[in-house]
Amino acid sequence: MDLSLFFAGTGGSVPGARRGLPAILLRRGGDRLLFDCGEGTQRQLVRSVGLVDMECVFITHFHADHWLGLPGMLKSFALRERDQLLTVYGPRGLNELMGLMRSIYGRLPYELSIVELEPAQTVQRDGYLVAAVPVSHRAPSSFGYAIVEQPRPGHLDAQLAEQLGVKPGPDFGRLQRGESVDGVSPQQVMGPEREGRKVVLSGDTEPCEALAIAAHEADVLVHEATFTEEEADRARLTAHSTARQAAELARDAEVRLLALTHMSTRYAGGQLRDEARAVFAATEAPRDFDTIEVPFPERGPATLLRWSERQARERAATGEADEPAETVAMP
Repeated sequence: MDLSLFFAGTGGSVPGARRGLPAILLRRGGDRLLFDCGEGTQRQLVRSVGLVDMECVFITHFHADHWLGLPGMLKSFALRERDQLLTVYGPRGLNELMGLMRSIYGRLPYELSIVELEPAQTVQRDGYLVAAVPVSHRAPSSFGYAIVEQPRPGHLDAQLAEQLGVKPGPDFGRLQRGESVDGVSPQQVMGPEREGRKVVLSGDTEPCEALAIAAHEADVLVHEATFTEEEADRARLTAHSTARQAAELARDAEVRLLALTHMSTRYAGGQLRDEARAVFAATEAPRDFDTIEVPFPERGPATLLRWSERQARERAATGEADEPAETVAMP
């Protein structure tokens, strides 16, 4: 099953000419989950992958750069005559915030569910969960989020199953679902469970233990990197992280890939990426509209796909002639 992260906005605090405000669209199979919805998020989506009908929005905290795009997006869904449930999750105080927004987005033709989460609370979904990770920031309640898949069944030894009298076909599927067939148990013919994938999003935070624990051996850690180490004092005063601090946490948590986001307009991505790579080599600095694809562990590591590369791939798949890609983000 496909799993990817689409970076609709990789900037922080204020929008820049080439970086929008925080928003990440997670896609898993047919599921679409949006994490944060900074000002201009719907415009960023329209310019790239389209304003998809996501099922859920997860807000990390209530600083305006992380939610100000939500009222407009809710209204756009209404104008498109959306009729499916949309659930917005966030820390305590979400109900009050959404109540204040109601005068902006007005009456909606679809059901809107508002769910306040407690620290460490999980949202169960089909085959995976989303856990609220308490992080350390200046907002009264701030979360990161961990997306954790359930373990997968091991590989079926088809030859052994046939030797034990199981016929290929539907009975193989029953064994893989954990059922016994004609006296043959799954334990006899199935290999050990295979780990699921884990993606962790930091939200805004200074380095903290809860996030480090949640990120242990994650396939991808998306961590804010608002400052370079030269601005470490400012990072501490504002409860943000430097690129080096993000890399140290990734290294110590043994993550497989670190992606830096929430970049101040004072920096280009390469400067922050290089600082982090000096500590943790497996670091990327996504630009707006880039994607990180997360395969199952046995199929290789997560990889960064640039927006221009994705456009070229899609043109090749449809047989369209190559055209210069629109420049939407800085190197």
